[in-house]
Amino acid sequence: MENINHTLKKLASSENFQKRYEKMRKEILNHSDIRDFIRKHRDLITDEMLERSWGKLYEYINQSKECSRCESLDQCINIMNGYHPELIITRNSIDIRYERCPRKVIADEKRKNEKMIKSLYVPKDILAASFEDFEHDETRIDAVQKAVSFLMNYEQGKTVKGLYFYGKFGVGKSYLLGAIANRLAKKQISSMIVYVPELFRELKSSIADSTLNEKIEALKKESILMLDDIGAEAVSSWTRDEVLGPILQFRMLESLPTFFTSNFDFSALEHHLAYSQRGEEEKMKARRIMERIRTLSEPVFVGGPNRRT
Repeated sequence: MENINHTLKKLASSENFQKRYEKMRKEILNHSDIRDFIRKHRDLITDEMLERSWGKLYEYINQSKECSRCESLDQCINIMNGYHPELIITRNSIDIRYERCPRKVIADEKRKNEKMIKSLYVPKDILAASFEDFEHDETRIDAVQKAVSFLMNYEQGKTVKGLYFYGKFGVGKSYLLGAIANRLAKKQISSMIVYVPELFRELKSSIADSTLNEKIEALKKESILMLDDIGAEAVSSWTRDEVLGPILQFRMLESLPTFFTSNFDFSALEHHLAYSQRGEEEKMKARRIMERIRTLSEPVFVGGPNRRT
């Protein structure tokens, strides 16, 4: 039986092997990321280090970085699903460290929030919403244009107002939120849609299991928060002043985009917020909430017939 070392030497000396080896080296050295890495670390990288690292470098160039070659997290082409490679220098050789890709970060954050805030669950048609399937009649064209304008102008860290979609039942206000959220997800931007009446019921019950503050902090700090059907809830001083108020105040100060849907325009919502379940009239507190909503969002009327009937 032939010695394995002798076999490897014969293979390495063969013409075909040498051609494939040179082709691989050229492919690696012509890759822009590899050139940038070598240039950045030229004081540390030696020829011997490169010789030891061709395998790792080849592994690197055949994977997707920043989700550039993956259509979705489920269709990730990388060795570790949801993790992309980063070149590092360790022990006199070039190695690879795997970090969560942008889509994996968003998916993990969404999963964590879903476990914590049950009111994140919204109807399947909203989760699958798209602008392509949205009926663009004259009564809703302004809403679509404002939504598209937000998507074109939004950049993380940049101050951009959210939108306050209002109109009758069933005209597609919630569907618009879903379409915006899905378009943001394609750009690897996280957002959170919550159904307000269910959210307030959930937060009230969270007092007992001591998760209230954690949930409120998550709502405060989400990159883009969408509050669906505000005004459909029964108003209490606690939900208005201790929950909604602090969330909106934080987001206003941090310039975090916030969206709303409602059957009420601004004036009618202010009237709704001014009267608690006990019949207490607190116009000043309602005005304070509305001032934050006006600062955070632009009112956009959504017209048309009820499409649920």
